[in-house]
Amino acid sequence: MPYLLIVNLIWSFSFSLIGVYLAGRVDSDFAVLVRVLVAALIFLPFVRWRGLPRRLLAGFWLAGALQFGMTYLCLYRSFSVLSVPEVLLFTVLTPIYVTLLEDALVGRLHRPALLAAAVAVLGGVLIRYQPLAGDYLWGFLLLQIANATFAAGQVLCRRLLLWYPQAVPLPHLFGHFFFGALCIVIPSWLFFGDPALLPQTATQWAVLLWMGGFATALGMFWWVKGSVQVSAGTLAVMNELHVPLGLLVNVLIWNRDADLRRMLVGGLVIVFSLWLCRFAGRQARPAGDGHG
Repeated sequence: MPYLLIVNLIWSFSFSLIGVYLAGRVDSDFAVLVRVLVAALIFLPFVRWRGLPRRLLAGFWLAGALQFGMTYLCLYRSFSVLSVPEVLLFTVLTPIYVTLLEDALVGRLHRPALLAAAVAVLGGVLIRYQPLAGDYLWGFLLLQIANATFAAGQVLCRRLLLWYPQAVPLPHLFGHFFFGALCIVIPSWLFFGDPALLPQTATQWAVLLWMGGFATALGMFWWVKGSVQVSAGTLAVMNELHVPLGLLVNVLIWNRDADLRRMLVGGLVIVFSLWLCRFAGRQARPAGDGHG
């Protein structure tokens, strides 16, 4: 769980950084391309090409295409029609997708885990709900695609590492995750990108490099590593912590108004959902994490 907590803290900056410095100023496809390319270059020296099970390799390429290809192309596009608070609100359903997809892969419905995910969603809604105005239906649909593909990618990575526990150390495998993402991101930039909206300031480039190096490369590596050390229910709930943490970052750094009472109540509800995971006996560490 420490890995997932640290990554949530890193990712809590992402929503505000995108909304404040990139949305409407830098082409969304180019921003995603830079994030994925920087991460791919970081892991390139460690990549192993030979001796990998084909299904493991194909699975990581598919997971990357889903979790950092489709997810972030949709997420960045949503900022063109939604505010940062609305984006946070529409991402609260991710734990439900994680739980349902995990259960589908193993062929059973685990009601306690689904209940814990639903409670975590309730906590996110309590923190971030506000009346919606304007043309937000398209943004909502984009974010539901992003939620579903983000959940699918992390569940697939988790299952692959449990199915192939000793195949190869994770650093030698993880570059393939970002290569898969590039298969989606590069064509999207070539077909839909706007060269007139390239970064114009040092701040914009700094944000892109930070997102690529820390939020994407390091963040995703720790997230995948941590996902095999917790239950599926806990993993689902951890997908909700970005809401209170993101709001806290927004308040402390950008001085945006926030209802601290609602944030406290919602945060306590999310913590309660983690207790539900433990109470339901889902906290036992899965066997097979051989990627130290």
